[in-house]
Amino acid sequence: MATAWVLVLVAVLLGLTGAGPVPTSKPTSTRRGCLMSRFQSLSPRELEAIKKAKDALEESLSARNWSCGSRLFPRARDLRLLQAWERPVALEAELALTLKVLGTMADSSLGVVLDQPLRLLRHVHSELQACVPSLPTAGPRARGRLHHWLHRLQKAPKESQGCLEASVTFNLFRLLTWDLKCVASGDLCV
Repeated sequence: MATAWVLVLVAVLLGLTGAGPVPTSKPTSTRRGCLMSRFQSLSPRELEAIKKAKDALEESLSARNWSCGSRLFPRARDLRLLQAWERPVALEAELALTLKVLGTMADSSLGVVLDQPLRLLRHVHSELQACVPSLPTAGPRARGRLHHWLHRLQKAPKESQGCLEASVTFNLFRLLTWDLKCVASGDLCV
């Protein structure tokens, strides 16, 4: 009888060793197809195109007389203050607004300068959408800082076009370097 139990135990152990590692309960990415790690750093060519676009946008804005009562993207805003699952949600909302505002500006004389940054923004936005949980039906609901930031971005279209353009312009480089890198780093963004 003891020999039979030893054979059963050996068979079970051999079966377990061939099964491979036990899966963890925590997923390695927020959603299937979410591969933001490739955006941890942008190429020098992409960074140069963004800088040229930002400089051209700032020069265009300095020629106009505009004044804004509030900052759409406050200086104190820092994605590190959000939970890891909230960061892609915040960045996706910022990118959507940025694309909308820069898209209207691309029809002007700035179109040539904005072409490459807009392509990059659209690509990042489409990749980021695979990482964003659908808030209305599943997953955690936006609360606290995230709720405040999303609410602020939803109210943005009520601002004057000049204020929207200025806010997006002054936030563009930070969005594509610091914020994107933070989201791409996942839990390592500290």
